[in-house]
Amino acid sequence: MNCPCIKVAMVLTVGFVLQSFAQDYPNHPITMVMPYAPGGPGDVITRVFAQEMQKTLGQQIVVDNTAGASGSIGTAKVARSKPDGYTLLMIHVSHATNAAMYKNLNYHPVDDFDPIGRATSGPMVIVTRSDFPVKDINEFIAYIKANQSKVSLAHAGVGSASHLCGLMMMNALNVKLNEIPYKGTAPALNDLMGGQVDVLCDQTSGTIPTVLGGKIRAIAAIGKSRLPSLPQVPAVAEAGVQGLDINISFGLYAPKGTPKPAIDKLISSLQKAVTEPEVIKRLESMGISAVSVDQAKPEALRTHLKNEMETLGSLLTKAGVKGN
Repeated sequence: MNCPCIKVAMVLTVGFVLQSFAQDYPNHPITMVMPYAPGGPGDVITRVFAQEMQKTLGQQIVVDNTAGASGSIGTAKVARSKPDGYTLLMIHVSHATNAAMYKNLNYHPVDDFDPIGRATSGPMVIVTRSDFPVKDINEFIAYIKANQSKVSLAHAGVGSASHLCGLMMMNALNVKLNEIPYKGTAPALNDLMGGQVDVLCDQTSGTIPTVLGGKIRAIAAIGKSRLPSLPQVPAVAEAGVQGLDINISFGLYAPKGTPKPAIDKLISSLQKAVTEPEVIKRLESMGISAVSVDQAKPEALRTHLKNEMETLGSLLTKAGVKGN
């Protein structure tokens, strides 16, 4: 027969351990895994948040770029990490889509992670090489419909934001372009600037600086509204394009089972970061936004992930897309 005093002692011991952990965490550097290539928009966003959050946490946050297989290599690395709050994952839409692309994914996007909160919300834009023979969205639609077999569409790899946007664009316009996959946004953008490829549909965080520098041309903002950062560029909806609306959000996760005191401190640090004027300014310079404090919470990220797994997973399944 179990003695009640033993149960009380166990509860008190657990409570003492958690309290001690809460007071002590973090006491050494934290690793924030960015599962995409260095130099891309995800890398920049991760470093913005790492630099800000380390101020409130009092420990250095080291960004670890572990890229490959649409982010699944770095994501699996975090899933297998010790759930102690010292290994985190900053990831976008590929966390939702990998389950639809990889049959033998060695982690589950929901079951193997504790969500901390959303960090950013970013629009997307269709861009072309600077000498592409169109000047606006209407000319673009007419040209690619007439020349689809000759037009190359770059993207940052299967399942990436630019790949998903490209799929949506082709579906909405009923065309099939020549897809050219790259290992990340940066090399795809470099080839677009160099004129080796024709079109890219990607996040404003990576494209706006090159658009403003005249190195590539912005054709249309994805969705129903123009972008504050590119007010002269029409939205695809203005040309009557339906079914082309996607927004990319980065979210922060920890391995499943991370102690609540660590999660709570990370939530608090993330929420402070999204309200910090310097963070907001840095993100706005890339054409994206920090989320509201209400969105920088586990519940908001959990809901967002579920919605993306349903809608975008369905898109990939219907297109017969499989990861390499």
